Amino acid sequence: MAKKADFSRKILNTLSGKQAVKLVDLKDEVVSDIPSTEQKTGAYAVTRSIKNLAETGFIETIDTEQSQYARLTRRGKQKLASLKLDSKNSLASTAWDGKWRIVLLDLPETRKAEREALRYLLKKAGFVLLKNSAWISPFPFEFLFQNIKTDFGLTCELMIIVTDQLDVETEQEFKRCYSTNS
Repeated sequence: MAKKADFSRKILNTLSGKQAVKLVDLKDEVVSDIPSTEQKTGAYAVTRSIKNLAETGFIETIDTEQSQYARLTRRGKQKLASLKLDSKNSLASTAWDGKWRIVLLDLPETRKAEREALRYLLKKAGFVLLKNSAWISPFPFEFLFQNIKTDFGLTCELMIIVTDQLDVETEQEFKRCYSTNS
């Protein structure tokens, strides 16, 4: 049978990009991959995983008159982004395409937890801190950070620049910074 972490990952992935999912449908989808001989045990494990995700603040459950629903929380979206970076098969190619990704991150001290979470994700994605709030990487992860920007409403606090047009000295500095930190 799958591990608890696998159930949690599948639950988070199922909720990704959706407003909310009926708990019954969520459980059915996660349990559907379990062999029929292990369905009963698997259903219990999935229920426990949903409860644990709710207790840790990664998802929230909503009761209505018609049904129960689950949806990702802000913290759950951050966890999902972190899991995507851990999953080697779901990432974009790490071969350099000749373009540099520059992320400018400017969150105030009052949003320190979010800032630290974003820094952590930038580091996991292979970004190198160039100067104060400027991060660079040759890896094509700009779509992941664009999704984070959209999900968290970071209109001006997170800026993403993709370019292959740099002056020679700047490109040499980027390559030097990247090669000494990777």
